[in-house]
Amino acid sequence: MRYLPLTSDDRTDMLAKIGVAAVDDLFANVPKGKLLKGPVDLPKAKGELEVERLMGAIAAENISASEVPFFVGAGAYKHHVPATVDHLIQRSEFLTSYTPYQPEIAQGTLQYLFEFQTQVAMLTGMEVANASMYDGSTGAAEAVLMAHRVTKRRKAVLAGNLHPHYRETIDTVSRMASDTILSLAPNPVDAGADLKAVAAAIDAETSCVVIQTPDVFGNLHDLTAIAKKAQEAGALLIAVVTEAVSLGAVTSPGEMGADIVVAEGQSIGVGLNFGGPYVGLFAAKQKYLRQMPGRLCGETVDAEGKRGFVLTLSTREQHIRREKATSNICTNSGLMCLAFTIHMSLLGEAGLRKLAAVNHANACDLADRLADVDDVEVLNRTFFNEFAIRVPGDAAKVVEKMAKKGVLAGVPASRLWPKDKALADVILVANTEVNTDDDRAAFVAALGASI
Repeated sequence: MRYLPLTSDDRTDMLAKIGVAAVDDLFANVPKGKLLKGPVDLPKAKGELEVERLMGAIAAENISASEVPFFVGAGAYKHHVPATVDHLIQRSEFLTSYTPYQPEIAQGTLQYLFEFQTQVAMLTGMEVANASMYDGSTGAAEAVLMAHRVTKRRKAVLAGNLHPHYRETIDTVSRMASDTILSLAPNPVDAGADLKAVAAAIDAETSCVVIQTPDVFGNLHDLTAIAKKAQEAGALLIAVVTEAVSLGAVTSPGEMGADIVVAEGQSIGVGLNFGGPYVGLFAAKQKYLRQMPGRLCGETVDAEGKRGFVLTLSTREQHIRREKATSNICTNSGLMCLAFTIHMSLLGEAGLRKLAAVNHANACDLADRLADVDDVEVLNRTFFNEFAIRVPGDAAKVVEKMAKKGVLAGVPASRLWPKDKALADVILVANTEVNTDDDRAAFVAALGASI
């Protein structure tokens, strides 16, 4: 039995209120040819067992990332997650998908959030970290808003090689806040030129500069000089990291002078799951603590002198008045924070450094092999576990051909910048610890046969 509480007149009034004549007008932005002209090609009715068989057969047509060589990255990375992580996150003293609204009865949750903050601060080289953000991109948007509060300015300069999803999230939030966003052009070939363009764009109105390292093309950046220039102009440097494992090998953003660090923590403890969930890492200098979004957990003692944990700072709208909140979109991704913290605890400093070294060595090996393929150019001078290559012709078609040969080769840059014709022949290739010598050989063979 269908339940439709709205009458035809109700729906007509709703459409008139938002200024459209019909429901079809709501889909005007969908490209022509993409909308179905009739029902989906499925049987109208079948029994439960038959439905399971049918859907299973359809699902079997997918290419599973666990069954083929996988080199896809661009901000979401395939790493090995120990079985211990999935076991421990289900323990009753930790199990929660959300946040402690009654902290006095959530000591387990508060403790791992406290440990999570400590790990994030150490990884990023910063003095204080929160717990936590939705993901890296919303964290970046929150960092820009925080910089505006600190500097009392409204202009953000975004480096050209910042991940476009982060750029778009910042732009969306900034439009609502009437901010000024200066987005520079991507440059996969000359990473130094990207930093020079950022430096040239800093002026007396600049609130912050946002730079990613390793950037979306995999280039590593020394942020020391740009941090100094930004701070001399009264602006803040926001460093973005989309591959958290890289922090086990490269100089931390804090050591290079960053004021705020935003990172995506999915690489540690959180597997790829069809687009989420993720966990955003957010850290800053101590002096900006009260302008940070979200929550901070702290350590204390109870009435009997026993160690305990509290919500030290809660500056989002659920806890205080909306107009006083530092953020109205951030959250505590509790379950993902727990997975991150357990995996980091299992690795320890030595384990993380070893994992990072393996990632870098694997990527170097693949880059060397690809440099020997005719008509293929490796564009990076420096990289961690991801780099960009230029191939002859349409990179998207090359990647599609390689997928048919059983290799998921990477992300065509045209997927991220569909209107930039200069990037149509560029592929972003990520090589983590999960890839073997045979996988890299398969990549080279499939690429050679597809160009």
